[in-house]
Amino acid sequence: MSLLTLSRKSLLNRFSSIAITTIAIALSITLLLLIERARVDAKASFHNTVSGTDLIVGARTGSTELLLFSVFRIGHPTNNLSFKSYQDITSKRSVKWAIPLSLGDSHKGFSVIGTNNDYFAHYRYANKQNLAFSKGHAFEQVNHVVLGSNVAKKLHYHLGDSIVLSHGAGNTSFHHHDDHPFKVVGILAATGTAVDNSVHVPLVAIDNIHGSATAPSMSKKHQADEHHDHDHYDDHQHHSEQHDEHDKLPALSNAELTGQPKQISAFLLGLKSPIFALQLQRNISQYKQEPLLAIMPKFTLRQLWEVVGVFEKALLVISGAVVVIALLGMLTNLLASLSQRRRELAILRSVGASPRTIFTLLGLEALLITTCATLLAIAFYYLVIVLLANMLGSISGIHLQLMALSQYQMSLLAGIILLGTLFGCLPAYKAYRYALSDGLTIKV
Repeated sequence: MSLLTLSRKSLLNRFSSIAITTIAIALSITLLLLIERARVDAKASFHNTVSGTDLIVGARTGSTELLLFSVFRIGHPTNNLSFKSYQDITSKRSVKWAIPLSLGDSHKGFSVIGTNNDYFAHYRYANKQNLAFSKGHAFEQVNHVVLGSNVAKKLHYHLGDSIVLSHGAGNTSFHHHDDHPFKVVGILAATGTAVDNSVHVPLVAIDNIHGSATAPSMSKKHQADEHHDHDHYDDHQHHSEQHDEHDKLPALSNAELTGQPKQISAFLLGLKSPIFALQLQRNISQYKQEPLLAIMPKFTLRQLWEVVGVFEKALLVISGAVVVIALLGMLTNLLASLSQRRRELAILRSVGASPRTIFTLLGLEALLITTCATLLAIAFYYLVIVLLANMLGSISGIHLQLMALSQYQMSLLAGIILLGTLFGCLPAYKAYRYALSDGLTIKV
């Protein structure tokens, strides 16, 4: 009988305790593999929070600050830029598309974004994925609003509901735009980005609710319908079954939904070719009409990740510690079983097994346990990705990809198997030192 077969039969003879140890090690390795995959995919998701955008333009401020409020909805713009500058820059031949953004209002703690339908057509996230509607459609009238998935879920909103925006950001506001209620016409599918926590309204509506003189005036019918909605507005009542007369109105054009505001907070640019990015960025930084800043989101995201990326390394260290603890559990199991197996080992010695054979036998047991745990962990790893990847993506924004193990993950697994085998050398060495008489002596 070979030593490998003998090791396997010995482990099967202690199936219950060995199975528990193996599963514990497998779960810890699964955690390590998932964290490593999540670390890689989180970095990719972070870098692709906004994807396909060549430049982000705003008033001259810090590049990180511009990125945070325009993409992550964190913080507020310290200054705005004129809409005339937006029109001038976006009219250049190198510009393929542009998305204007106006921030500053909120709804029950969620950021309100004034924009137009180019936002839904050109905004990309993750691996250049389009924004999709889980319900409804994009803006068609000035009083329409499109909600991010988290907003609709947490506030229990449905299509047809009426909402009122508040001036300023945060949960507390002392001024509500009660005279301009909005009707929910669309709910976006989950993206795992700041889009999920945003309330989107037409850019022209931002001017209307703030009483800007440059905003196009509403039609009399539009105003009458809006007052009719306001008279029946109830913050806790749903109106999904109501048929608003606006549904019968022809959809407004993108230009009408944009209007002519005096200022906007920032705008996103997509260029006909990435080679224009550096030249246009330089031209914008030297823009004479007003001080502006243009950033390349990919580079700014990379700089920001260097600051926050320390947490991913800490998480990886913690998961590595979990694996080591599980291997220590295996070591404890093997050491504890030695006292019960001393007679077994002594019999092996009596039939001609050398001390080296005993050492190899117990070392093989540790190798088999660690190898089985690693294979089981790989199965668990893919099972979690298949079953929970979509849910994790919608909740955390980390889009786990179903792909072969990376070279780094394979090296981690090889290191774990080697470490587990080394841990098994301690009980193997103790067995090696046991004398034949020690195993056969009956102790009272």
